[in-house]
Amino acid sequence: MRHTGTWTDIYGSAHATFEGRAGGHRWLVAAPPDLAAGVPDQLTSLDGKGRADLLVHDGLTPLLAALRELEPRGVLVVAPLALGSGPAVTVPERVVDDLDGTPYREGGEYPAWQGDLPLAGESGENEAASAVSEAGVPVVVTTPDGVRAALEAWMDATPHGR
Repeated sequence: MRHTGTWTDIYGSAHATFEGRAGGHRWLVAAPPDLAAGVPDQLTSLDGKGRADLLVHDGLTPLLAALRELEPRGVLVVAPLALGSGPAVTVPERVVDDLDGTPYREGGEYPAWQGDLPLAGESGENEAASAVSEAGVPVVVTTPDGVRAALEAWMDATPHGR
């Protein structure tokens, strides 16, 4: 895929767009800042159709806003461990104010989730995956160095995906 743009949103989160061949679907890759460094290289080495939007975010509000705005086919959550499922989580209420964007309040209860691909058998807590699941969007959780393989597998398993 080819990197075609980068910008920041109202929350101070970084966004980058990667485009592949014509057709396919729109995917969202969501990564926390401490795990995002190698993700652009993973996306540029991917051979596929459609578009992948990378969101580097702190907290769930920017992720939930991107889900509403982009309406992706699925979300690939970048985490320290690849996970296949996870329990419900409670996110403590807090105000996020990093001075780069608009301060916002977040927190709440998010449901248990099940990954859309059988990439890993482990179960573990992941706030982003729970939030994506609550929004009704398919989710996969993988490591930073597994982004390309996970997204290619997901595209291959999706009609008109790759």
